[in-house]
Amino acid sequence: MNSIINDIEIIKSETTKINEVDFDNLAFGSVFSDHMLECNFKDGKWQAPKVIPYQAITLDPSAKIFHYGQSVFEGMKAYKDANEDVWLFRPLENFKRLNISSKRLAIPEVPENYFMDGLKTLLEVDRDWIPKNEGSSLYIRPFVFASGNGFHASPANAYKFIICTAPSGAYFSGKVKVLIEQTYSRSANGGVGYAKAGGNYAGQFYPTQLAVEKGYQQVIWTDDTTHEYIEEAGAMNIFVRINDTLITGPTSDRILDGITRKSIIELAKSEGIEVEVRKLSVHEVVEAAKNGSLKEMFGAGTAAVISPISGFGYKDEDFDIPELDETFAGFLKKRITDIQTNKVEDPFGWRYKL
Repeated sequence: MNSIINDIEIIKSETTKINEVDFDNLAFGSVFSDHMLECNFKDGKWQAPKVIPYQAITLDPSAKIFHYGQSVFEGMKAYKDANEDVWLFRPLENFKRLNISSKRLAIPEVPENYFMDGLKTLLEVDRDWIPKNEGSSLYIRPFVFASGNGFHASPANAYKFIICTAPSGAYFSGKVKVLIEQTYSRSANGGVGYAKAGGNYAGQFYPTQLAVEKGYQQVIWTDDTTHEYIEEAGAMNIFVRINDTLITGPTSDRILDGITRKSIIELAKSEGIEVEVRKLSVHEVVEAAKNGSLKEMFGAGTAAVISPISGFGYKDEDFDIPELDETFAGFLKKRITDIQTNKVEDPFGWRYKL
């Protein structure tokens, strides 16, 4: 059955998979909802978006995504509150960042109404897929890639903008042990580190595998020139608590302007927590671990919100981070998730009702 909402055509799936899903035991990003949004760029402009049944994509072997890596993406979540109202968290920030990433990779920018109206229409169609269980959400993956054909090393002449969704449980459970990287770099000055480009993540996998072989779960990335400054943790922004000060590095060509990151900074300041946005050296972190002033380290990102770090390795030496009864990580995560799920007031205007 076809219909139109917000001038977006909807082609409904003839069947649903929802009755096959165990919503009490959801892995992250492995079960996909019935529909997706698709929008094509051709003849120099974006065509009308459509909501269609979730399906495979057919591409020519010469499609430029396979050869030159023009691909960017975002990560978002939708939540249901106790009244079954649906909420998003700062969705316009994701829209803006998708286009910042697209521009850096010479991908045409998506119009705001295509993104927002398309997203809202998709969520209305698959509203029943948004979990109500505590800690669960509907993970949303908007992405754009080069679908145009040709082996010539140049931007494509055709692209696809797609939004897929996946009901998901908690992304991480428990704390992780990390290795401070001293050889490989996530990104470099003048590069695409600030963009959510697929290639950024592909380049992380091998060094992370090496860290896993040494008994760690993730890598802390350092600057590309000297490897002396802490920058990110795995695919997340990183925060370090020394005594009662929360420290995170400034955004740059190398560091993603994380939406959770900027929310944590604003929220922490509003709660009277001292926050410093500055370069943080590995030496300072190691010394803090040795003298007992290192209280916490945690990653911050959409999927996990906050992921505590239990310890780190550096130059064949391991350092444990103390177990505290009350942590900034636990406090800030609860405050953010309570805002996201409409359990408390939102003084920042971050919450967006569908």
